[in-house]
Amino acid sequence: MEGTPASQKMAKNDLISSLEKISSEIPDRILKLEGSILKKNQKEQLEIIIFRGFSSSTTHPIEIDSEKKVITLLYKITNFKLYKAPLTEPEKNFIRENQNSVFFLNPKNWI
Repeated sequence: MEGTPASQKMAKNDLISSLEKISSEIPDRILKLEGSILKKNQKEQLEIIIFRGFSSSTTHPIEIDSEKKVITLLYKITNFKLYKAPLTEPEKNFIRENQNSVFFLNPKNWI
């Protein structure tokens, strides 16, 4: 796997599942994933919210079976935004954002 970009490594390890595990241990944080899904050779906006270990999509149906991948379509996450819960005022609850898919795999970056 040497030379493989981090984003491809994360796809193989199921990035969303890993973020859900971290989220379950830090219940006062909400992580918003923004990106796109490639569907019929066109990009569609994708938004996933991870809170208390569970994912929910505001743009597409997702799999709720924890044994399966959340998104079964080809997707790319391009931005991650972290908020303090509850999300009463997003502007005031915003903590940080990052485009690096590996950044929020470190639980210290959730604080």
